Amino acid sequence: MRKFVAIHNLGCKVNAYETEGMAEKLIRAGFSVVSFDERADFYVVNTCSVTNIADRKSRQMLHRARKLNPDAVIIAVGCYVDTHGREGVCQDGVDIALPNTEKENIVEVIKAWEESHGAEEEETEEPEISASYGEIIRSSGEERHISGEGIYTRKFLKVQDGCNMFCSYCIIPYARGRIRSKGISEVLSEIASLTEKGYREFVLTGIHLSSYGLERPEDKEDLLKLIMEADRLPGVRRLRLGSLEPRIITEEFARGLKGAKSICPHFHLSLQSGSDTVLKRMNRHYTAAEYLQSVEILRSYFDDPALTTDVITGFPGETEEEFKETYDFIKRTGFYETHIFPYSRRKGTAADRMDGQLVNSVKHERLATLQALDSENRKKYEDRHIGKCAEVLFEDGNEGYTREYIRVKCPNGKIKCGEIHTGTITGRNPAEGVMELEINEIRKIHDKNA
Repeated sequence: MRKFVAIHNLGCKVNAYETEGMAEKLIRAGFSVVSFDERADFYVVNTCSVTNIADRKSRQMLHRARKLNPDAVIIAVGCYVDTHGREGVCQDGVDIALPNTEKENIVEVIKAWEESHGAEEEETEEPEISASYGEIIRSSGEERHISGEGIYTRKFLKVQDGCNMFCSYCIIPYARGRIRSKGISEVLSEIASLTEKGYREFVLTGIHLSSYGLERPEDKEDLLKLIMEADRLPGVRRLRLGSLEPRIITEEFARGLKGAKSICPHFHLSLQSGSDTVLKRMNRHYTAAEYLQSVEILRSYFDDPALTTDVITGFPGETEEEFKETYDFIKRTGFYETHIFPYSRRKGTAADRMDGQLVNSVKHERLATLQALDSENRKKYEDRHIGKCAEVLFEDGNEGYTREYIRVKCPNGKIKCGEIHTGTITGRNPAEGVMELEINEIRKIHDKNA
């Protein structure tokens, strides 16, 4: 009898990649992977523990799974298990708890559970991964990269795991462990097989992407070399990068990026604070001036690139003056997008033991102030692109993204998912909050090596 498994993803793009991997293995082992809202025999929650809110969401999804089917086997995997321990998680009504290092064993773990509980096994023919699988991943991940028609566009690739930085506010090094990277040949092989399926845009991700290859200096493999090698592969039309440390942006690095024809001018540089004193307490290893120098290097090699960042408000001891330094820095830098989070106290981190913990009302007041600035900056950046020619990879009906990751819509007619259009951005659609595109040229990308 075929068994049904429902999977839900929480957290970062690395988690999304690993969720896809688990679903793929389960399907190939003969399980039917269904939407998390459906009744299933097994519910798998790929958890996140980056903040207290992430912990709460992880618990909520595990409780929701139990309500959906009280007789199902509930499986928690990932960072929440690493930070709270197997026993602690299983006390919360979970049947199986797997840390990050055991995600790849999901099939064996489920089959072992079935055997130990007297479930009958039935051999099934290895099925093909279908469009419905893509819809399941879309419903639980952060990004859309496969359409309901089974047409592929964007793919996240986890090339690195772990972190050695130990920022004072962060629990992730304890959940993910020390840095480790896939070899370049392994990544290139994966990309080559995915281009055969129709993928043309790839997002290189990791827990600390900038440290790619640093644990194996003898191999002489680093992030720039990986990018240059991937850029040479037939069929790769676009490469994007996950979050980068500002210190990796040197003249040599930026020059190399500029030479990669597929690299998108869309870079996420983690900031966290624009105040040097706060950065020091956070154990971030750069100053605001050094960060700004990285921004200027990128802008000297790329024409108005989309620069995005992360900022934490209300870090322990953050004064009004320090917050104003961050506000002024964001305004002066003119990011396309700023992802803003109120500081979340995490037991086991250095920041948890710091004096000057701020009340939530102050954190959220500062959050709202920066969100208003972010909206202003985003509109300014998008407005600068009105009248410019843009290349758009369409993903959903007649909506898609430029190389700068500006979302645009073509108001005239329905465009097939997976086509690339070049056109002129004509203005903003105020009702839908997207930019509009007037098509100049259509070029499909489904053909091999297009």
